[in-house]
This record gives sequence, C-alpha cells and structure tokens, in this order.
Amino acid sequence: MFTSFVKYVLPVLQIILFRDFYDKTGYRCLLITVFQWMVLHDICISFQMYPLIKTLRGTLLVGCSLRQACHRICFQQCRSYTSRNILKLSERGIWADRFPDSNTNKLIEELSKQPQTVYSGFDPTADSLHIGNLLVIMALLHCQRAGHSVIALVGGATAQVGDPSGRSSERPELSKAEVETNVKKISENLHRVFENHKQIFWNRGDEEPLPPLRIENNLHWYKRLDVVDFLRITGRNLRMGDMLSRTSVQSRLNTAEGLSFTEFSYQALQAYDWLYLHNKFNCTLQIGGSDQMGNIHTGYQLISRVNKTSVTGLTVPLITNESGDKFGKSAGNPVWLDSNKTSPFDFYQFFVRAKDSEVEKYILLLTFIPVQDVKKIMEQHWSNPEKRHAQKILAEKVTLLVHGRKFSNDKMFSRRWFSICTTYN
Repeated sequence: MFTSFVKYVLPVLQIILFRDFYDKTGYRCLLITVFQWMVLHDICISFQMYPLIKTLRGTLLVGCSLRQACHRICFQQCRSYTSRNILKLSERGIWADRFPDSNTNKLIEELSKQPQTVYSGFDPTADSLHIGNLLVIMALLHCQRAGHSVIALVGGATAQVGDPSGRSSERPELSKAEVETNVKKISENLHRVFENHKQIFWNRGDEEPLPPLRIENNLHWYKRLDVVDFLRITGRNLRMGDMLSRTSVQSRLNTAEGLSFTEFSYQALQAYDWLYLHNKFNCTLQIGGSDQMGNIHTGYQLISRVNKTSVTGLTVPLITNESGDKFGKSAGNPVWLDSNKTSPFDFYQFFVRAKDSEVEKYILLLTFIPVQDVKKIMEQHWSNPEKRHAQKILAEKVTLLVHGRKFSNDKMFSRRWFSICTTYN
C-alpha cells in the first residue's frame, strides 16, 4: 500500500493541492493517466482521505494567496529607492516644470496604480553625450528605479533637421554618415550608463529586476513615412499660431539670420515622435530639458487631437554654474561622457572643483543618495570645507555612474575616496 501511495498518490496530490496555484501562475500541469486517477480514487475512499485533502488544499491555497498578496504589497511599498510617484522627485529639485498642471491628481493616481512608459529624446548632433544631458538621464534612471518603462529616443532623423531651441543660429548640417556614427556612439553612452547603474547602484539584483532600457531611433519610422501622410496626420492637427508662439521660434524670428523652415518644422517632428511612441508603447510621459517645453507642448496638442487622450510633459532644469551659464557643447565648454573625449580623471576633477555653494544641488540632482543623507554629508562638509568632502562624494558617484568601476583602478585615484561608495548609495 505504501508503494502504491508513493507511486500513484504523490504525483497527483500536488496537482489537487496546487491546481489553482499552477493555473494562475502559468505553470504547466503534469499529465495524469486515467489509471493513476482510478488508483488514487480507490485509496482515498478506502482511507477516507477526501475531507482531509479538501481542508489541506484550502489551507495551502489561502497561504499561497496570502504570500502573493504580501508580495504585491511589498512591491508597492518597497519597490525601489524611488517612489512610483515620480513627482516626489521635486524634493531633489529634479523637476523644473510640468504640463498640463490640470491633470496632476490623475497623473499621481496613474503613476501609483501601474507602471507607465516614459521617454526622452537625444539628438545625435555629436559623437558623445555631455554632462548637460546627464540630468535627463538621471530622471530616466529614477523612473526606471520606480518600476516604470523607459525609452531613450536617439534622433537619427531629427538630427538631420536641427532643433532651434537655445540656439542663436542654425546648426551645421550633418551628413547621413556622420549622423549614423553619432547614433551608434550615443547609444553606447546610454547603454553604458544604464548598465553601470544596474551593476553599481541597484542593490536589489534579481529580487527586483529593473525594467529594461529601450533605445529607439526615429529614423526607423520616418524612412517608412511619406510626406503626404506626415502632413495629413501632423499638419492637420497643429495650429500655426501656437507653433509661432514658441520661445525657440520667437527668439530667432527677429534676428538677422532668421529661422529656416527646416528648424521651424522641428517641433512637428518631435510631436510626431511622441505620437508614434504613444501608439506603439502607450508612452504617456515625456521628459526633456526646460528649453524643450515648447516642443513638448506641441506633442501634447497633437496627441490630444489625434488620440483624444491626455499625456504629460515634465522638464528638468538646465545644469548651470553659479553665474547661470549652462554646461553643454553649445555653450562651448562641454564635459563629455565618452572617455575618449573627456578622460575619467578630467571628468572626476570637474566635479571635485564644484563650488561649495553648488555642491549640495549637484549631489541632489546627479546622485541617488537619499535626501536625509545629503544633509549629513553637507554638515560634515561645512565642518571642514577645505577638505572638499562633499565634492569628492559627488565626483565619485557621478564618475562611477558614467565610467563604471574600471576607472577606479586608475592610479591617479585614491582608494580611500572610493570607500565612500559603500557608505552612500
């Protein structure tokens, strides 16, 4: 009888006990032969086991349900170091503005209820990103840490047009070969930073895997779109008055050089990018620099008219020095994310030289150190400012994020400085 129990009952008993659990979680149930069922039925009747099995099965299924429920609660409460409600990042100073203001409550509800899809665009007008792009990347990383899906859009098409935002003159025209090379390089920049974040700054590993980064190139859909379809979808739903009112347009119309039609049409292309991502990935959030609000607004209008739904644009402040000058290639003082253009040592030294009046702002914007720990760092810093304690932490964190652990093997860096990385994450 014991042999029969082991041979026929045990393989089937797990199915009876956990059938609902297997079905709900998608595990493949074992195939049970008719003979096994007959033997099991006879044994259960002989030993009056059905009441016991029913009770045990109910108890185990309740236990499984409770475990799943606890896991969901834990995921919602402790999903990551960033709240699902990414608007709370305002305590770090990450958000400069959002549009529209009227849907804030709806946005908070949607962010808290389920993962959203967020995108930011990076035009490959050079063969590397620079620290002026870093805050947008940080915003995407915070969204990823909060469990949202993130898309980095590399503008293989829009780079050939040129964004007039923040420009006093038209961008130099790039060849298709140059743009193709830049797309590859910038994609490598993005992959490296996100991978460094995963390996160094995300301590939850396989327990809470990060949503994967998706990199898209808008040249892929513009190659398949003819000009008539573009005008039919985009031109019909955009208004000249709104487009002419954009700051990027107004600031150029009254200059001697003026504004080319190519540059003027850029906002329509960026709007269509968002529409495309909204249709394909349900992308409801766009993040950009504060100089992108006009373009984001145009995208909002296009999606509202075409898809009859509301989306949200968020902007981050431009990274500037104490005098208000922004960092970037347009400003003539770029610090590149590519180690072949700016060495890890020079990159590190740039942040070590940050002024005392700016370092707290930079730590909040460019690291994942909790706000309460930043306050402690600054207290220690102000007790002896000449040691540049805060600047060293800032430089270490940002250089690790951009260049990874390999740069710490450079003999120019002190091992003592890197010990801080295990203290603040």
